[in-house]
Amino acid sequence: MFSAPLARATALSCWSASAATSSRANGLRSSCLTTCSEAEMTEALSDAEMLRYNRQIILRDFDFDGQERLKAARVLVVGLGGLGCAAAPYLAAAGTGRLTLLDFDTVALSNLQRQVLHRDATIGQPKVESAREALSAINPHCVIDAVNAQLDDAALAELIARHDLVLDCTDNVATRNQLNALCFHHKVPLVSGAAIRMEGQISVFTWQPGEPCYRCLSRLFGDNALTCVEAGVMAPLVGVIGSLQAMEAIKVLARYGEPCAGKLVMYDALRTQFREMKLACNPHCEVCGDGR
Repeated sequence: MFSAPLARATALSCWSASAATSSRANGLRSSCLTTCSEAEMTEALSDAEMLRYNRQIILRDFDFDGQERLKAARVLVVGLGGLGCAAAPYLAAAGTGRLTLLDFDTVALSNLQRQVLHRDATIGQPKVESAREALSAINPHCVIDAVNAQLDDAALAELIARHDLVLDCTDNVATRNQLNALCFHHKVPLVSGAAIRMEGQISVFTWQPGEPCYRCLSRLFGDNALTCVEAGVMAPLVGVIGSLQAMEAIKVLARYGEPCAGKLVMYDALRTQFREMKLACNPHCEVCGDGR
């Protein structure tokens, strides 16, 4: 165990050994806010946070900049079912500064097979409250807000506009289309996931010129896709897809690596196979095309 006074030195030592060529050699910072080269505002890390997130800070090209961007980030998680319960813990543990949990459902016994933040003791409670309690225990540095409501377009748009990224962990096409349209309007990045039976998929939408939106994809199969209630889902599958959503969100927020924007990544759990498909932009899309 390291004592608190050694935390900063420990983090800096490990970081220096693995990324000696990084431009962030002056790890000792005293201000509450630091300005990065991109003129963005990021929050400086405390000694305890530097030790907690050390294994990420020492990643080449992630280092302090990436961790501070993550700390400054505000993420809206829509849906605290299987996907949300898998993605949110990793976002919290990794050091996301603020999570807002949005759901209107309550915990039921049939949820516990795959929704790992909920417990028998929380059956009947709002999912957002059950999840907030569990997430707060994972990382007390992460601020967690809970919204137990089914919002109309105006209220949801206002909520989305206050965040840096939206995680779509819902289970129906209509809600995904709603989130897609509102995120596109406010230019808030969207990470969308889905899981059913033994198959899952994930897409990232960052609204760059020429990139498709979710509606460009959903128009191909309509609004009446099956849900887990009707078709079932294997428990670990939602963990795989939810974890991928968390990973893609961190990459977007920290500007680290290459997110799967403009692509559909599909996972076949029966055969343990990943496939990737480039999404086509519909020029007549009612959300992102000339059909608006």
